[in-house]
Amino acid sequence: MAKTALITGAASGIGYELSLLLARDSYNLILIDLDMVKLLMAKTSISNMYECKIKCIEQDLSKKNAAVAVFSQIENVAVDILINNAGFGIFGTFSKTNWHRESEMLNLHIHTTTHLTKLFLQQMIHRNSGKILNIASLAAFQPGPLMALYYASKAYILSFSEAIANELKGTGVSITVLCPGQTKTAFQNGVSQTSSEAASGFYSACPKKVAKAGYEALLKGKTVVIPGKFNKFLSFLPRVVSRSFATNMVRKIQEKNRASA
Repeated sequence: MAKTALITGAASGIGYELSLLLARDSYNLILIDLDMVKLLMAKTSISNMYECKIKCIEQDLSKKNAAVAVFSQIENVAVDILINNAGFGIFGTFSKTNWHRESEMLNLHIHTTTHLTKLFLQQMIHRNSGKILNIASLAAFQPGPLMALYYASKAYILSFSEAIANELKGTGVSITVLCPGQTKTAFQNGVSQTSSEAASGFYSACPKKVAKAGYEALLKGKTVVIPGKFNKFLSFLPRVVSRSFATNMVRKIQEKNRASA
């Protein structure tokens, strides 16, 4: 009997690439995104390459009670792999950025991710089987001026995932947290409130390689994965330099990325 994987933010980028890997391995897919047109395009693309059942759910996961809305549609489906990938960022000084949009980002990264994890984790523990992949970021390892709440929300995902991974020892269920650096995806288009930002190419990774690293770590039950040697170095840097130095460095990188975009 084929297993089932649920992927949020599945219409493009890392979420789409993870969906391809799962379809290749004969998983049936539940694809969730806020744009049904793009979801159906992703479904068609995947179906042209691999034979599997694909269900598309249009859902804005930044809204309140989004996790319950998703779970109620597939409550009777045994989800073997849950991938919490959906996310977006906002660029700008905290005093000037839009609070409504920021609150939606926090709801998506923290509330919805946590609630989806709890809902499906309880089923997985009951079956003594299951895997969860939460997408954090290299941003999780240090403060991030000009994207303060994004960095803080990703730090939450990392800490939460590591803690739950420890609690799950011996249950047959594992949680992996993927912490990529800057990646060439549509995420970059949503970073600025005022303009469409393209990835500058500054330390930008290929989403296929990032997805492959995350997927392989998920299958092995590894807790934390940071794709790329340079990203591993950057994640370690705050441990050996002062936090103020690391914070200043992050700000300079952010300013360089936006200036060259």
